[in-house]
Amino acid sequence: MTTRILFSIAVMALTTYLIRMVPFVFFRRKIRNRFIQNLLYYIPYAVLSAMTIPAIFYATNDLPSAIAGTVIAVILAFFGCPLIVVALAASAAAYLAMLLLPLL
Repeated sequence: MTTRILFSIAVMALTTYLIRMVPFVFFRRKIRNRFIQNLLYYIPYAVLSAMTIPAIFYATNDLPSAIAGTVIAVILAFFGCPLIVVALAASAAAYLAMLLLPLL
């Protein structure tokens, strides 16, 4: 069992190293193409959104409560509220929606 764990750790370390090393090997010069610069700039935001949005709707088994929490979060974020306020208000909205919607 210990050998398997050490092998798994080594594979993860190698994968992480390769992901960080490959850009340095292939892109030795500064990237001057504006399209590629913009593409590389927005990739982290796109990946984070692609991972977060589905998690929001599958976090609860109740789609209306997830929608209620998302709507509240988007509205508060649009008005520039701090992240902690957005997160707490969205969680409270989803919780209240989960409690109150079955009563309707």
